[in-house]
Amino acid sequence: MNAITTLLESFYEDTTPKRGLPADAYKDVEFWRAECASVFTRNWICVGFAHELQAAGDAVPVTVAEHPLLLVRNMTGQIKAFHNVCRHRCLTLVDAPKNVGKLIRCPYHAWAYDLDGQLRAAPHFGGVNEHEADGFDKSKNGLVPVRTHVWNDWIFVNLDGTATEFDTYSATMQARLDGIDWDNVNCIGTLDFGEVACNWKFIMENFIEPYHVQFVHASTTDQPLEDHYTIVDGNCLGSAVDLGEEIGTAGSLGVSSRYLTLYPNFILGRYFPDQMGVYLNIPTGPGTMMQKRALYTTEGQTLTPEAIEGLKKLWWDVHREDHEMTERLQLGRASTVSEAGGVLSPAWEDSVRAFQELVAQDVTTVEQSNRGE
Repeated sequence: MNAITTLLESFYEDTTPKRGLPADAYKDVEFWRAECASVFTRNWICVGFAHELQAAGDAVPVTVAEHPLLLVRNMTGQIKAFHNVCRHRCLTLVDAPKNVGKLIRCPYHAWAYDLDGQLRAAPHFGGVNEHEADGFDKSKNGLVPVRTHVWNDWIFVNLDGTATEFDTYSATMQARLDGIDWDNVNCIGTLDFGEVACNWKFIMENFIEPYHVQFVHASTTDQPLEDHYTIVDGNCLGSAVDLGEEIGTAGSLGVSSRYLTLYPNFILGRYFPDQMGVYLNIPTGPGTMMQKRALYTTEGQTLTPEAIEGLKKLWWDVHREDHEMTERLQLGRASTVSEAGGVLSPAWEDSVRAFQELVAQDVTTVEQSNRGE
């Protein structure tokens, strides 16, 4: 029996109520590496916002499963992803968001690639003013592409290329967003929270369950627990609330809402009748991640600058309330008390358990594959 399988024994025990993932699933380097080789490799991972690549030549570096990647908008308006590595000496090509013009140039030896990843120049590679060399084929030394799909404003990649087609992969979530006029969805602002000192799963689990809302968000949210219900629907996990009286979003969130996640790292909140928020969650290690949130209006809704600033403050405050909890969850995993994983509410955290089962399935499947099973 291998290390990951052994680690998950307590998780799979037949207990009532069910237990959560053990502490090492949130802090152990080997578990993190197993996630990099499975969860973040075989599935569709959200890595960016299309609105951050407005013009041809706009390029944004991202890291997925410790792989440096590069998002680029090409000359025909398509967004593509490549491994952010020069084919010459494997230097990372772009280290910060920028417009690269018509060519992506390596700063080390000036190799240059077009926006479709084709190698266009390898200066002096064969000697002074000799730009060719025996056996060297430029057409075989372009940037290595990564499978990419852009859904509305959200950029997804699948590192190993084996995930099902995106529309099939995301079908259960898309069905729950029925009725949105996607042609009238507009980004009105982005909040950049930088690094959050917790494992990426804590952010996902926190969003999935409604149990904490009336306690953690008492000053920012008017959504009683009794009006909530959980959602477990294939790759789509989360919760929802239907209110009899809609208070609005001015200073406090009091509207019917859908809190939806697409496994593993995509989060979308729908706030009726005409607002939406999407989180960009980038895992960076066992105990750290990066997070942004984009705010959207739907149905062509127009907000005043004052209203937009009010929304930004509301969501900044809500996220900071959540971050305090997720960072304390991370600290709690240092205790031996957390080794068995804690217990999950059968009423409010069945969706969390379903998310954890998907993680456990991914990491153990890869471990079995490595053993040749």
